[in-house]
Amino acid sequence: MTSIHYDLARFDAAIVDLDGTMVDTLGDFAVSLNHMLGDLSLPPVAPAAIEKMVGKGSEHLILSALAHVMSSGSAASEGADAEVLHARAQALFDQAWERYQHHYLAINGQHSAVYPGVVEGLKALRSRGLRLACLTNKPTSFAKPLLAAKGLDGFFDFAFGGDAFARKKPDPLPLLKTCEALGTAPARTLMVGDSSNDARAARAAGCPVVLVTYGYNHGEPIRGVDADGFVDSLAEIDRSVS
Repeated sequence: MTSIHYDLARFDAAIVDLDGTMVDTLGDFAVSLNHMLGDLSLPPVAPAAIEKMVGKGSEHLILSALAHVMSSGSAASEGADAEVLHARAQALFDQAWERYQHHYLAINGQHSAVYPGVVEGLKALRSRGLRLACLTNKPTSFAKPLLAAKGLDGFFDFAFGGDAFARKKPDPLPLLKTCEALGTAPARTLMVGDSSNDARAARAAGCPVVLVTYGYNHGEPIRGVDADGFVDSLAEIDRSVS
């Protein structure tokens, strides 16, 4: 059920996350990561494990996947602690990133789908006069083509990736910079996301925040996150106000 208790008239703009909020991209991540791991002669990682790694940017995703496969099935890694695994993953990062980028750009959007209610929700926000920006930790070179491929790019005045600013969510800097670009005050800019990363960034920036109940929240229950509201579909954001 929806739980959101304010009128959208109090906002001038909305900042919307991408992965897990507008588009289910787990299939893209799984295909790209497993092609990357294959190129490095490493075993594949299951989508269920990948889901918990999503949301903190590509560097975190790649390092987490490398550490995960190194910690399972390799005799040389038995008993290795997290610090050792991270060091091993870091040593492979440059090669892994090159291969991941190659594969992701080749399949971007082919194994993903727009969540139900997203288009309706974005239309409703625009119809109320809100300016929209997409803000994601996904690299800009991945995010903009995905928005275009899914027919969502036309809703947004701006689209910023995880490499657009000096720091990524959950740091508040990307939200503050996006508010600057939109020309709106944080208190009148609604953040819409799917994870604690989005909520923490919004709280620190002074933006109200609504979270969708699906998506990727690092394997943790979404309703345990400090947020101003929760919706089961983006379409409910508009329906829930009078």
